[in-house]
Amino acid sequence: MTTTATLERPAANPLGISRLDLIRTGAFIDGRWIDDPSGQRFDVVNPADGALITACVDGGPELAAQAVDAAHAAFASWRETTAKQRSTLLRAWFDLINKNADDLARLMAWEMGKPVAEARGEIAYGAGYIEWFAEAIKHENGDVIPEPIAGRKMLAVREPVGVAAVITPWNFPMAMIARKFGPALAAGCTVVAKPAEDTPLSALALVALAEEAGIPKGVINIIPASRERTPAISSVWLADSRVRKVSFTGSTPVGKLLAKGSADTLKRLSMELGGDAPFIVFDDADLDIAVDALMKAKFRNAGQACIAANRVLVQDGIYDALAERMAAAVGKLTVGAAQDGAFDIGPLINARAIEKVERLVGEAKAQGAKVLVGGARHAAGPSFFQPTVLADMPADMRGSCEEIFGPVLPLARFSTEDEAVALANDTPFGLASYFCTRDQKRIWRVAGRLQSGLVGVNEGAISSEYAPFGGVKESGYGREGSAHGLADYQSLKYVCLGGLG
Repeated sequence: MTTTATLERPAANPLGISRLDLIRTGAFIDGRWIDDPSGQRFDVVNPADGALITACVDGGPELAAQAVDAAHAAFASWRETTAKQRSTLLRAWFDLINKNADDLARLMAWEMGKPVAEARGEIAYGAGYIEWFAEAIKHENGDVIPEPIAGRKMLAVREPVGVAAVITPWNFPMAMIARKFGPALAAGCTVVAKPAEDTPLSALALVALAEEAGIPKGVINIIPASRERTPAISSVWLADSRVRKVSFTGSTPVGKLLAKGSADTLKRLSMELGGDAPFIVFDDADLDIAVDALMKAKFRNAGQACIAANRVLVQDGIYDALAERMAAAVGKLTVGAAQDGAFDIGPLINARAIEKVERLVGEAKAQGAKVLVGGARHAAGPSFFQPTVLADMPADMRGSCEEIFGPVLPLARFSTEDEAVALANDTPFGLASYFCTRDQKRIWRVAGRLQSGLVGVNEGAISSEYAPFGGVKESGYGREGSAHGLADYQSLKYVCLGGLG
């Protein structure tokens, strides 16, 4: 049997979090904070210095099954609540997130490493999904179909798909779970969730506020787990026919495994997977706009974003000018730990991440790429990498076709529009793409030719709860945000009423 989880206070509080009760370390199932039967725990550390923050319950298959039991039992009543009731509860949750935004941001900066100001932006962004879906569900309508036969009425009604399994990444630990929970709960689904092992505390704090807001027991269930025990949790959820939906944000290889594991029970899937985002700058671009867009698209979260610009393709006529401007702008970025002050760039998430970035930059330099600024680890600590600009990156370099996930901007030349579009589309991925131009005809032409789910034109910050987010090709399928994101948690039922003549 599981036991009630103890609330473990961290030994330190370097970022001055006022509500330490938001730091939860247990699994939350059926309205209770509990331990795993094994008693196992895993460490959560500050990526800036490797210091221990606390230890979380290391959940396993027994908790995974209990979570489904709770979610399935709660679904019967949650689906019958009115849209207005669900909206009111989501709105109360949204208000609590905003009220505690500063503590949530400090907690996120501590466990994930991003600057506090940037973390505050993520809190606002994630809360926006809760608010948007709280409002959207009140205006969700079915269809009355013009009947072809007299004496009938034909309706199409939307219903929640059922229990939804949610698996989220570490790089946006609050926003990613909010943009899955928001539509799921609004639609009338209940959820079982597994946050990333590197950043469970932000997700658990969000769930603590959901409990405080009055979300009924069993509607939200969440299990922290280490990397080693995570497959056992997902296996339980994939095999259970009561789980009708899986929403995953993460790598393409893991997404493919989840898709295969879902086949036997034909679950509904939303997969937001890897990216290799091209950023094209044409000769006629406004360079001030291009530089601003590139800084937003590349260096947010130290480049650790699935839609971060991964390949920057610059037309010959402005290549040197843009390279000079980007080197100057990137050279001004400050690097340091959140607990030490206000910096632009924080640490990478763990040793594997810093080693990957160092390897990709080293390979690029060995193959002829020129370092305009940065190019090595930063003196701030072993997890920090200098903001970097690499010039003359050949298209076949690994850093041009593998997701960098670090503060490294690679520049490559192109001559014609056709060449740029061909290079941009020459990837198995299709999540985001960007381009800068002042030519209105080119805007429509290139936007239509790029093979990606999101396109930013003269803009580097494109995500919004009002818009559908998702990819094509091996970047996945399904959409988050907007009415399309709500529909991913709904089934459409056709009802035919006869004998009315």
